[in-house]
Amino acid sequence: MSKPKGEKAKALKLPKKEKAVKENLVVFAMRMRVEERDLIHRAAGPAKATKFVRAAALAAANQDSKAFEELTAQAKSNLK
Repeated sequence: MSKPKGEKAKALKLPKKEKAVKENLVVFAMRMRVEERDLIHRAAGPAKATKFVRAAALAAANQDSKAFEELTAQAKSNLK
């Protein structure tokens, strides 16, 4: 069934979503062996590898031994 000529389909106007403010983020990539990646995933726990590695790198860079020790404790409990 076709529409008569000259009749345009009316598009539904949906309210525009407000865009979240984007942070100035960059990607920091590392190359590693599969075994190392798997170990990080096991030590970090389910779905937490990126946060774990980021926290460890920042703790080391900031010389924050307390944060690093907390990550080590977390890894020990996840690796059991």
